[in-house]
Amino acid sequence: MYYNSILETIGNTPLVKLNDLADDLPGTILVKVEYFNPGQSVKDRIGLKMIEDAEEQGLIEPGGTIIEGTSGNTGMGLALAAVIKGYDCIFTTTDKQSKSKIDLLRALGAEVKVCPTDVEPDDPNSYYSVAQRLSEEIPNSYYPNQYDNPSNTQAHYETTGPEIWEQTEGNVTHYVAGMGTGGTVSGTSKYLKEQNDDIKTIGIDSDGSVYKKYFDTGEFDKDEIHPYLTEGIGEDIIPDNIDMDLLDEVIQVNDKDAFLTTRALASQEGLFVGGSCGAAVHGALEYARNNSFDEDDVMVIILPDSGTRYVSKIFNDEWMEEHGFLDS
Repeated sequence: MYYNSILETIGNTPLVKLNDLADDLPGTILVKVEYFNPGQSVKDRIGLKMIEDAEEQGLIEPGGTIIEGTSGNTGMGLALAAVIKGYDCIFTTTDKQSKSKIDLLRALGAEVKVCPTDVEPDDPNSYYSVAQRLSEEIPNSYYPNQYDNPSNTQAHYETTGPEIWEQTEGNVTHYVAGMGTGGTVSGTSKYLKEQNDDIKTIGIDSDGSVYKKYFDTGEFDKDEIHPYLTEGIGEDIIPDNIDMDLLDEVIQVNDKDAFLTTRALASQEGLFVGGSCGAAVHGALEYARNNSFDEDDVMVIILPDSGTRYVSKIFNDEWMEEHGFLDS
């Protein structure tokens, strides 16, 4: 058996039981390890889906250019699909993203423009605004806009949700995922709740993001926004792809807890993953310990990406010490 291209290997990632980190809890804690995708992240799923849907709708022609704002992983998914399908790529990202993410995008032939993090979303220099402007200026270009593109949510409704349901033989009781663009948490939750409405969905937010307060109160509060270092989750906007009605609880996790749990996943579970994975696991375990989690419960946590993106940051003792996350 062989695959016709690397794109056919996207999805069907494994579920792995957490052992050491969850040894005080009853029930079963599973993680869905998305670094088994060819681009080493969950975003491969949406990269391919958004391009295929754009092709079907005539939004991009052969030889065109894909332009997207990304924290790195969606860019990787789009770039892989673009290589196979013959498109150019231009990505905008923020200066808080790891250099390794930027280097990986460039390795796949993409042009990367680095924009400031600490500006309003509608500022002309924000990575959102720059991507949108370039898509208007460059002919035969396509701006997927993962934040508001329904193909993002649909990709997880069609793949991630069914995989979890089948892999747990319908026994999943709790689903946990980081809240970034909203596609992973919303699309998967929609599918799972259609199978069993009693399944609890827990969204993981980053301290410094607007999501938690918006979920709790319905208020978009700019005063909640402050800089944080965890990449890929949390927002200073409310994207169309986030559906708060599909969530049962939102838990915020700070950078230190996220990064120390990320390192623990590597050293105690052999799972070499990124910072948003640590945030998801920390928040999930906190939820399980503070709620009536019992022997029959089965929790599935999405681990979005690989630790290879963060060797110079989270897995670098000097960087961790400089930011106050490790004692020297």
